[in-house]
Amino acid sequence: MSTKLEEFKKNQTRDDIPQIATGNTVRVTEKVNGKTQAFEGLVIAKKHGNTASATITVRKIVDKVGTEKIFPIHSPIIEKIEIVKAGRARKAKIYYIKDKSKKIARKKIK
Repeated sequence: MSTKLEEFKKNQTRDDIPQIATGNTVRVTEKVNGKTQAFEGLVIAKKHGNTASATITVRKIVDKVGTEKIFPIHSPIIEKIEIVKAGRARKAKIYYIKDKSKKIARKKIK
């Protein structure tokens, strides 16, 4: 029973995903209606470890409006994830960045 479950999990996960950490700036390329679309922003949360249901929450600011998107990293819709800039955050979830200005947020992440 456990071997079938392990096999299922192995088939569902991808090997081409880089080590993503909270505080990194990433560019996620996904397929939307047959076209590829990139979403670049700051990783503010990573959930569920390296399981098949692992997700990352990416936040970017467009015209002074913050937008967030949750990506299932092992989904076939995701073409690639590339790390644009490595950052180091002291906490696992940096939701507090939403309330800070961009300049203060940069200092917090380093």
